[in-house]
This record gives sequence, structure tokens and C-alpha cells, in this order.
Amino acid sequence: MVRRHELTDAQWRKIEPLLPGNGRPGGQWADHRKVVNGVLFRARTGVPWPDLRERYGPWQTVYERHRRWSADGTWHNILEELQIEADAGDPDEAHARKISRQEWAVNIHSTSCRAHQHAAGAPRRAPADYPQKGAGRVRADGREALRRSRGGLTSKVHLLSDDRARPLHWLTSPGQRGDSPMFAPVLDGLRIRRRGAGRPRSRPDRVRGDKAYSSGDNRTYLRQRGIKATIAQPDDQRAHRKRRGRVGGRPPAFDKAQYRRRSAVERCVNKWKQFRAVATRYDKRDNIFNGTLAVTAVVIWLRDTVQEPSETP
Repeated sequence: MVRRHELTDAQWRKIEPLLPGNGRPGGQWADHRKVVNGVLFRARTGVPWPDLRERYGPWQTVYERHRRWSADGTWHNILEELQIEADAGDPDEAHARKISRQEWAVNIHSTSCRAHQHAAGAPRRAPADYPQKGAGRVRADGREALRRSRGGLTSKVHLLSDDRARPLHWLTSPGQRGDSPMFAPVLDGLRIRRRGAGRPRSRPDRVRGDKAYSSGDNRTYLRQRGIKATIAQPDDQRAHRKRRGRVGGRPPAFDKAQYRRRSAVERCVNKWKQFRAVATRYDKRDNIFNGTLAVTAVVIWLRDTVQEPSETP
């Protein structure tokens, strides 16, 4: 029986070839599917690792594999493969999309994840396999992307989503970090690799964001890269421009119809925070928290892309 937080047969067949195989002699791993379902159970419920259900095997095995795959980028590699396949799609459909020059738009947002008290107190000496490959982090003003903000000890996730409310790329930072300074770093990290030859897709046609990203530097950054901006302008910036008269220049272009589609990133956050280990951070290490974000992002993509076989009467 497949439980609601576990992978279905069709979803498992999708990611099974992407998981590492048994390598060195004498180091045979336990069943991958049971371990992956244990990781998803913990992500969905937020229980401490020692409280995992017995059906998933020893909790040390599940935790160690999640820690290792978070460090070596296995979870992020699976996510990349799902994005590559979705980007390629059907050849005829992709060709028609290229001819029609369909716009590729991304939506940017940030969300705060309250850190549990168990997330604090990581040793200053990092393990040998730290940092991890994949979605990065910002540690200039806080260890392990943890810092106190108005809401207490928090981490912040700065993310990009597509119009189908699926996460594309993200960065983690301490909770007090502002949104606007993270605008360019998040966009610079966007890389959607292609199937076969060709450079990764890294320059969307349009970026949508809320008032937090309305700054002259961000708009200049987009203009230099040839990216259209749909970013709301706060009232104080609008009033300041009017007070300056002609010197203030023309108001930036703003498409209300396009801005309504920014709700996709809000829906993406809602999907992500259905997992309690994302809504509340329990991981001490930033790379393990990024691994939790990655494996839950994989589930979001699987639910959107994998078609379950219909039952025959």
C-alpha cells in the first residue's frame, strides 16, 4: 500500500535510474525506495530522525543516506534531470514553441522558515564533504544560513519558480537578509541544462517580482541582460519620482496582466511548505536543509510531470 507521503510506482520508476548504484564491494546499500520514502516521511511530518517508523529500517541508515546525498548533490542532480526532461518535452511541441517564440518567464520571491531550537548549535568544524553541490547559500553574515530576525531564529529561502508553480532555483540565507540584494545572485544561479549539446538556459525573457525587488540596481541589471521586468513599484518610490519632476524620468513599464501571473511563485511556496521540515527548519547544517528543499522539490516536479496509469474497470 502506497501512503500519501510516499512515491507511487510511476514516480519511483522515474527517479530510480537517477539514483547511485551500489559501488565498492562490501558496501551494499539497503533498498533505495524504502530509504527515499523514509526521507519523504520525515520531510512531510517533521519528526526527529530517531522517531522514524520501523517500516523504513534503521533511522541511522535513512539519515546518513540523506546527509550523503545532500552533500554530494544527488538530490539536486535528480531535480536537474526532471527539469531537463520537462524543458525538452515532446520534440514537435518544442519545435512549435520555438517557432511561436513563446516567452519564458520566471517569478522571484522569498519565504522565511522558522528554525526550531534543535536547528541551532551546529559544530563550527564542518564535515569533510561540506559544502554541497547544487543550490547554494550565503554565509557572509551568518553561519549555516541561520540568524535572528524579528520572528526569531530563521532561515530565508530566495527562489525562482516557473508559471506552473515549480521551483527552478533557490538560495538560502540568514533570516534577516533583505530580498533586493539577493535578486541578482538568485538569477545568476539559474541554469536549465539542455538535452544534448547547447549551453544551459540562463536568461529568461521576463522576471516578475513584488515591491521588495523594485530598485534601480535590479532594473538596470535586467536591462543590461535584455530581460523584461514586471516588478511592482512601491508608493514611496513613485512619489519620489514625481517630486523630482522631469529629472525623475518616466515611470517603469508595468503590465498588470503579467503581474497577476506572479501568483505562481506564491503557490510554489504553499506546495513547499506542506512539508513540515521545510515550513520549520530542523536541520542544523545548511547543506542538509538544502537537501531537504531539493528532495521536496523533486516531489513537486514528479507530481506535476508523472502521469499515473488509469485504472481499468
